[in-house]
Amino acid sequence: MAPCACSKISTADTLVLGAIQILIGIFHVCMWYFLLTLYLGQIKGRFGTYEPLTYKTGCALWGIIFIISGAILIRVARHPTQRLVICALVMNIFCIMTTIVSTALIAVELSSFHSLSYRNFGQAKLGREVSRILLFSNSLELGIAFTYTIFSSFDLWKRMSEGSVVIFALSEWSEEQEAEEGLVLLSQGWQRQERQAQ
Repeated sequence: MAPCACSKISTADTLVLGAIQILIGIFHVCMWYFLLTLYLGQIKGRFGTYEPLTYKTGCALWGIIFIISGAILIRVARHPTQRLVICALVMNIFCIMTTIVSTALIAVELSSFHSLSYRNFGQAKLGREVSRILLFSNSLELGIAFTYTIFSSFDLWKRMSEGSVVIFALSEWSEEQEAEEGLVLLSQGWQRQERQAQ
């Protein structure tokens, strides 16, 4: 295993976690499209249409974040670098926050149901069932994101306490500057050797 990858989770496990995150994200985006077509097809009746908070906020569309996080996890499993591991950790923390907000919005939606036109009752009922399914997939995503976040942050902390990981602040230092300074030091070393030889 590469030195920058999480030592508690194997490469195969990281690939599986990333693939599952991508599948959950695709599922959420497809459910958002289904809810969009479902709620746009409502007929305005005497009691109005059913437009829950999760539909108005595009809560299911937030699955794009899960897709990005899963893609980064797969990239970390294949080509681990310290920067990618930290990026995957940050994206999974962002997934955790997104999932918690999404779960709260779905819980608010499912806790109340006001009367509406009988023509739209079937669509509203079907939309609420989709929200229940999204609630289940949110808990699955939360578990996956927590798993990677806990193990990778524990591993990063362990490496930092051993002194093997140095976190650099953002600077203008680049590999080209390092290479140029290395050449300057090399040429200075040759000049010193020539002086000592004379």
